[in-house]
Amino acid sequence: MAQITRRKFLAQTATAALIASVRSDEAWAAERKPPVGLELYTVGDPLTKDPAGTLRKIAAIGYEEVEVSGFANLTPAALRRLIDDAGLKCPAAHLSFGFKETAKVLEEANALRVPYAASSILLPTSDAPALSGGGAGAVMAKLNSLTLDDFKRISERANRIGEEAKKAGVQYAYHNHTHEFRDLGGGKTGYAVLLAETDPELVQLEGDCGWMVTAGANPIEFFQRYPKRYRVIHIKDFPAGTKVTTVMGGADAPHPTELGRGHIDYKPILVAAKRAGVEHFFVEQDPPMAGMTALAACAIDYSYLRGVL
Repeated sequence: MAQITRRKFLAQTATAALIASVRSDEAWAAERKPPVGLELYTVGDPLTKDPAGTLRKIAAIGYEEVEVSGFANLTPAALRRLIDDAGLKCPAAHLSFGFKETAKVLEEANALRVPYAASSILLPTSDAPALSGGGAGAVMAKLNSLTLDDFKRISERANRIGEEAKKAGVQYAYHNHTHEFRDLGGGKTGYAVLLAETDPELVQLEGDCGWMVTAGANPIEFFQRYPKRYRVIHIKDFPAGTKVTTVMGGADAPHPTELGRGHIDYKPILVAAKRAGVEHFFVEQDPPMAGMTALAACAIDYSYLRGVL
């Protein structure tokens, strides 16, 4: 009789603990509603034509944060003033690491007053300015031919940038595309090299979830395996039927669509991201948008992401 009572007691205790855990998770999720941000690359053309007006429209949609990518023909300090005037926060920027002297890039970061500064791409050698003179095609060709040794050099470079950035009071972050996930032999990828050989104190990772999925990778696995390495992420969607690829550029390059209109289910991805310590969630949709203005696409993107977050 005592044994049966004990079993019942243990079962009831376990059930109560499970219910409490579920309620705790629900309460945690309800409390953690991070701000929805926009990567300004999404609105590059209207921002250049009308910086102040475009920023006000972004805020009117509901966005609370922006990530800078280009200065809209303004100085970094002038752009930051307009961002402030629009009532927006600016915790991050994509800057030209590897294409300019790091000290000058960090001056821009400090003028913008951003705690996070990311490289859109990073090459293994200092010939990036010469390559960019050959146009986007030359840069893409270089990215598509990177070797494991190249990624080791990129890691070394990222660590040096991160060390210099730390001294300037800025956290450096490496932003991925698809080429980092190409199999370079034996299942080894450039992204694996970066994870293994960059110092987490110096190099954070800005995970672009859309490009990860398009490369055949699972963002959830990275958030679970490497918590605290991601503080800022990009959120983009691709149409149903988009083929997995690790090739950058070219005529068949996949092009993003509005969030919720593609094939990526972001709910589990964002749950994992929040649990991993991600603080800033930026919509990024590469222009041009089909059949609508960039700001109209931003409104669709915002509605989806606010609902999921």
